[in-house]
Amino acid sequence: MKRLGKFLFITSLLLCFLIPRGWTQTQAKNQPDSIELKLKEIYTKREVMIPMRDGIKLYTAVYEPKDNSRQHPILMHRSPYSCSPYGEGFDRHFRTNLKNYIEHRYIIVFQDVRGRHKSEGIFIQVRPLNKNKKGKKDKKNIDEATDTYDTIEWLIHNTYNNGNVGTWGISYDGFYATMTASSNHPALKAVSPQAPVTDWFRGDDRHHNGAFTLLQTTNFLPRLEGRHMGKGVMNQIVKNDVYTDFLALGTFKNVDDLVRDTTQTLWNDIKNHPDFDDFWKERDARTSCYNLKPAILVVGGLYDSEDCYGAWNLYKAIKEQSPDTDLYLTFGPWWHGAWTVRGFQGFGNLYFGKSTSAYYMDKIEYPFFRYFLEGKGEKPKHKVNIFHTGENEWKTYDEWPVQKTAGTPYYIHKNGSVSTQAPAEQESYSEYISDMSRPVPYTANPTTYRTKEFMVDDQRFATSRPDVITFMTEPLCDTLTLAGPIEVELMTAISSTDADFMVKVIDVYPEKFEYSKTARSYLKSDYPMSGYQLMIRGELFRGRFRKGFDNPLPFKPEEITPVNYTLYDVAHTFLPGHRLMIQIQSSWFPIIDRNPQRFIDTYHCTVEDFVMKQKIKIYHQQGAASRVILPVVKK
Repeated sequence: MKRLGKFLFITSLLLCFLIPRGWTQTQAKNQPDSIELKLKEIYTKREVMIPMRDGIKLYTAVYEPKDNSRQHPILMHRSPYSCSPYGEGFDRHFRTNLKNYIEHRYIIVFQDVRGRHKSEGIFIQVRPLNKNKKGKKDKKNIDEATDTYDTIEWLIHNTYNNGNVGTWGISYDGFYATMTASSNHPALKAVSPQAPVTDWFRGDDRHHNGAFTLLQTTNFLPRLEGRHMGKGVMNQIVKNDVYTDFLALGTFKNVDDLVRDTTQTLWNDIKNHPDFDDFWKERDARTSCYNLKPAILVVGGLYDSEDCYGAWNLYKAIKEQSPDTDLYLTFGPWWHGAWTVRGFQGFGNLYFGKSTSAYYMDKIEYPFFRYFLEGKGEKPKHKVNIFHTGENEWKTYDEWPVQKTAGTPYYIHKNGSVSTQAPAEQESYSEYISDMSRPVPYTANPTTYRTKEFMVDDQRFATSRPDVITFMTEPLCDTLTLAGPIEVELMTAISSTDADFMVKVIDVYPEKFEYSKTARSYLKSDYPMSGYQLMIRGELFRGRFRKGFDNPLPFKPEEITPVNYTLYDVAHTFLPGHRLMIQIQSSWFPIIDRNPQRFIDTYHCTVEDFVMKQKIKIYHQQGAASRVILPVVKK
């Protein structure tokens, strides 16, 4: 017995040294937990390679209820981001936003899109709609719509379903949901594009108003494709904080020297297509939004820094281009995808009260799919559900923008005020120096990544800078409710040939304002809210595109020039005692790349090509008044 004990001790000791480090942790991680074990009592998982019309096969994970006492609706999700875990494990969405569909025993399907992960074929970023396709028998001309059609056709004939299919997706997956809608398969009854990628030049992800989203795109694209796939290049750049390190690195060209991709990637496409040419136009998802048959629920977040543009403008395009589509819209006070976080009540320094995401999931999204896929419940009564920040209440409408709004001009004045009265001065302007050696940061505190809270950060840090000009009303005596897009009309003169312009519309909280104990407890913060400056909407515009994104033009130095553009829609109420503030600046770094302040190619220039400092004049005088036109809801 002593020898046996000694043998076992030595054996266990050897195993400690011989078993690879992390093996036990990996084994534990791969073991199903109590949630997955419960799911496996309800569902079986089947992995199949579904053939497309051109012979390519797409990996598809089909989760089917074990209860076959009735036929089930199908809810499908297509993604370039992987349907992992492959094998026996269950998709992560089973633990987040699929609760209602699990309880009602939907067949749940996840698919790797063409050319990604376990699917065959060639992956093309935001694959354009193929206008040459000629129906189901055309085996050559394919796109995301044909792949969806073929997938649905297979699912209808190979699962125990009720003949009704729905799809959904967030962000890039939202693009695939949009393209799914255009497949018009007769079994496809309901689609929900959520924060969908819609236009990667004018508003979503890769550019905002033609300006390159330096921080986000550098973090995202090299990880998605090319020689740095899976790793990216951020670790090579960020050693201190994103502001310091991107500033030290230089320009897009310097980042490109790190990426060094020689293959066909979107990163290379961006630098080779600096303007809104045919490459970008054919990738606008709105080109597919005609004669759509399924009911559609578009979802977005008011504080989504990535695809806020996509949600608002996809809805508007479908409304205009496909007027017979049964179309719905929901916007809440969310960052990108926050509507899937059931307990969401606020973020950053903002508190909204009761969970807006739980309300959305239980009262809006699931009833939508329930009616169209299960044939149960009532048809959604309201076409539009919008959460109004400020008063923190859901409101319902028949359409968006709201008909009872009036575009109301708010002018800036030389004394730093804002009013609905046009300026009377014959000559008046505010001037600042735009210095690209110290651009305006996107947030007050150093960060090592792009935070989601920056969209609601206190803007007092910017107010104190000499390169940010600020205008503000007196405390409001009544509520001021906005519902719709904001039009910016600047009259400017610059000392060089190009400049960026960023306008922020801000809600300034009254003195001595403070949150309740409940709010502070949820936010885990005692941040001083007295005088808080909340950005309701702010977007940067690259001045060269003032005549059109496909028609870049230089400025004539010192010549008064109009720069007009649109800020994405808002739904906000300024309460009595609050103030309306307008800020104007010419950089937002490193969210947006620095403008070289010359009319040159921003993707191939170096810092040595910059006009580092230039004068920016914003006019507020007769015949050259600068203003924002607010969508004020009539009382």
